[in-house]
Amino acid sequence: MEANFNITDKRYEFTRNSKLISFVLIAIGLISVIASFATNSHQTWSNLLANDIFFLTIALGGLFFLAIQYASEVGWSIGIRRIPEAIAMYLPWGAALTILILVGNYITGQSSGHFLYHWWHYEYFNPESPEFDHVIAGKSGFLNMPFFMIRVAFYFAVWVGYAFYFRKLSVRQDNALNGTELHLKMRSASYVFLVLFAITSSLMAWDFIMSIDTHWYSTLFGWYTFSSLFVGAIAVIAVAVGILKRRGLMDHVNEHHLQNIGLFLFDFSIFWTYLWFSQFMLIWYSNIPEEVSYFMVRQDHYRIFWITTFFVNFVAPILILMTRDAKRKSMMLIVMGVLVFIGHWMDFFQMITPGVVGAEWHLGWMEIGTALGFFGLFRYVMLNEIAKSAMFPRNDPFMEESLQHTL
Repeated sequence: MEANFNITDKRYEFTRNSKLISFVLIAIGLISVIASFATNSHQTWSNLLANDIFFLTIALGGLFFLAIQYASEVGWSIGIRRIPEAIAMYLPWGAALTILILVGNYITGQSSGHFLYHWWHYEYFNPESPEFDHVIAGKSGFLNMPFFMIRVAFYFAVWVGYAFYFRKLSVRQDNALNGTELHLKMRSASYVFLVLFAITSSLMAWDFIMSIDTHWYSTLFGWYTFSSLFVGAIAVIAVAVGILKRRGLMDHVNEHHLQNIGLFLFDFSIFWTYLWFSQFMLIWYSNIPEEVSYFMVRQDHYRIFWITTFFVNFVAPILILMTRDAKRKSMMLIVMGVLVFIGHWMDFFQMITPGVVGAEWHLGWMEIGTALGFFGLFRYVMLNEIAKSAMFPRNDPFMEESLQHTL
């Protein structure tokens, strides 16, 4: 056992050059946002929201991954636990940016008339206004600003609170005399969190994304959004573990651990595809006007982008990750993780942009630059958190099982 700790008691060094890469990406993002506001402020808000929600939900997916590991008392994942912990610590940043974007757009929209959410227009709720919309007005009990902001505050309080709690106890466990006691606390906390996650993740999907297309609704949308955010988080975990292992910082991760990560990436890509097809097929088959409008705008104005998203997120994983050997190669996981990560960024882009700007959209250097800026911030937060603690958590009751994991 002592020999195992010699190869696992390593720390990631967040070097000046690595930090500089993140700062350059953030600068590119800021320049892109400023330039975008000068040319098309309406799509700029849409780009900001799409990127913000994408990286926010990846952090939430990392937190969910942690919770299910604790709740199910899985041993194999102890060796990679630092990665989802670090991913989850982006949640405070994502929460702050979300509030800033929502408040900023609501204030500027008063004069420009361009809101991210159609139901923010007061005229739709006023029966005396020519713009009155009886469908939107009928949803006013749920879609109103005070209740909306209360829900948002609740989501962030739960997510950020649990992210800090799990991280704090995990780091404390490294030097604890009784690691089992702390493990049991995290296990109990995960039971409560998973219930809250089921509620808040679905409500978040309705509030932040589905309510953009205010007339449209789907009973599958909460599940669909969950599948996308979780696959995105697994993709980041796969890339991070693969890179760190190739740098010699995760020698305790063997091919069996890699295969488990690959299985998560493969299986939940199939799960996402199942929900994608179920939602589309049922709405297309029933052909109800208020339901098909959601897909009509995507087929008419985003067809290539929309179809490409499907192929990247389904065809690529099923063709490349089908075999056992592919899942056991770190480089293959890195490549597929990057591909799936981009694919689910595309998924969130097509979930949000059509409802905000409709046919008047484009994808150019400013939109890519904005995404790079958010990625730079996410990268900085994640790597900074990874560098704060040893790569292998110590004193966990399942650490022996993790070190000797085989399939």
